[in-house]
Amino acid sequence: MLRWALISAVIAVIAAAFGFTGVAGAAAEIAKVLFFLFLAIFVVLLVAGMAAGRKISHTIHHDDTGLAGGR
Repeated sequence: MLRWALISAVIAVIAAAFGFTGVAGAAAEIAKVLFFLFLAIFVVLLVAGMAAGRKISHTIHHDDTGLAGGR
């Protein structure tokens, strides 16, 4: 998805250089929407990964027996 945002940004810059303001504006808006969508998904997955990592780390550190059966 970040790749599509970058492609749209490049299209916007090229279109702006040629003077196609309508196309440049539309491509820039698409790039902006995709970028912020990617950023939001990244933050959500980062928080979820940190929460899952803490849960796994907490489980591993509190198993003092070292046995697979938990005896």
